[in-house]
Amino acid sequence: MSCAVPAAGGSALPRSAAAESSQQSNEEDDRKVRRREKNRVAAQRSRKKQTQKADKLHEEYESLEQENTSLKREIVKLTDEMKHLSEVLKDHEKICPLLHCTMNFVTVPRPDALASCLPR
Repeated sequence: MSCAVPAAGGSALPRSAAAESSQQSNEEDDRKVRRREKNRVAAQRSRKKQTQKADKLHEEYESLEQENTSLKREIVKLTDEMKHLSEVLKDHEKICPLLHCTMNFVTVPRPDALASCLPR
């Protein structure tokens, strides 16, 4: 395929096969360069997205670690409170007149039953 290309003097010269081959080679090179650039940009986007995802996961991890530490502290506090209240209850049971009153075992409720167990 030969095309006429106007020369600098204005006359048409036939294009050689080598010139056509060179132009096709240049077009292929241009396509490769554009494809590589497009791929480079896509790879950058992918790496950025992956980094953002990793950062988000790390933030979530840090937040959950803090929450876990806080909950462990609360467990210790509530366990200590439960032990204390159990001791208070145990000490109270030793002196509670209601627990030692024989009237508590009566199945018929009487209004004066509680009053008879209380100290005067």
